[in-house]
Amino acid sequence: MKQATTALPGKKMITGIYIFVLVYTVVQLFWWGILLHQQSRQIAHYEQLELTHQMHQLSEPSAFMTEMQRLHHEERMRTLKYIGEGTIFLIVILAGAVIVYRAVWKQMRLQQQQQNFMMAVTHELKSPIAIVKLNLETLRKHKLDEEKQHKMLSATIRETNRLDQLCNNILLASQFEHQKSQPFFEPVDLSQLLEQAIQELRDRIQSHDIVSAIEPGIGMEADKFMITLMLNNLVENAVKYAPKGTEIRVSLGIEQNDLLMRVRDEGEGIPAAERSKIFMKFYRIGNENTRKSKGSGLGLYLTRKIVEQHGGTIIVDDNLPKGTCFEIRWQDYSPQPV
Repeated sequence: MKQATTALPGKKMITGIYIFVLVYTVVQLFWWGILLHQQSRQIAHYEQLELTHQMHQLSEPSAFMTEMQRLHHEERMRTLKYIGEGTIFLIVILAGAVIVYRAVWKQMRLQQQQQNFMMAVTHELKSPIAIVKLNLETLRKHKLDEEKQHKMLSATIRETNRLDQLCNNILLASQFEHQKSQPFFEPVDLSQLLEQAIQELRDRIQSHDIVSAIEPGIGMEADKFMITLMLNNLVENAVKYAPKGTEIRVSLGIEQNDLLMRVRDEGEGIPAAERSKIFMKFYRIGNENTRKSKGSGLGLYLTRKIVEQHGGTIIVDDNLPKGTCFEIRWQDYSPQPV
């Protein structure tokens, strides 16, 4: 809690110092321009005085006027030179300030997201580990009937699956970041693969009604593990934000030569301003200390990466009348043998 509360004042202080230095630099630039302009006027005044003292040496008045015009022209050229140089310096300073500010702010935001990620992962690890430890200690110390043992073992397996998926997400995110992810593409029955993954989700998730509408016999070149992980992340994201007892619908079908997969929930939906950010790594809506839902901020990031890796696109939209719809589209789908 202390880390989260001290981060904001630190950002404000750094931003304040940065703005002060930038304003001071710009003011100094304008002061430099004013001094150069005054110096130019003094030079022109001394040159005119000297020309007036030498006027008796000039044979004709026209020569005197010519020299005065030349002095005025030189003064104007010096003024234009100072204005041009000052304008260029000002543009360079402001452009550099914007670039530096954006880079620093991006780095600070990334550090904050990484801090939130570490807090979330710590919580995600401690919770299932504590449950697994408690269940195993209970089984060791107490003689339970077969039905209770089965329930505790099933709960333990569910929590170890959570740990396994979290580890997979972290490792896969690292591989994507370093461009080391190499999927194993093979002909798969996508319909059957999704049905199997949905059944496993039903066995593991009891809080929501997971409904499938899968068109049979759809094949494609895909990585089985990646596709399963993609579906798990989308469904578990829906579980986090949709009220208990509501329906989560997974559909797959061909529409107008495009292969479409949708995951719909009946939650509160995602604000339009957040939809372009939710696929960023570590990004989660809200504050890490106040949000109620668990998560590491990697699920949707990995989902987008996996979809792009398989040649598709993913968007998020409203699920009318209420909720969120994630739509994955493979354009110009060509049926593959299964």
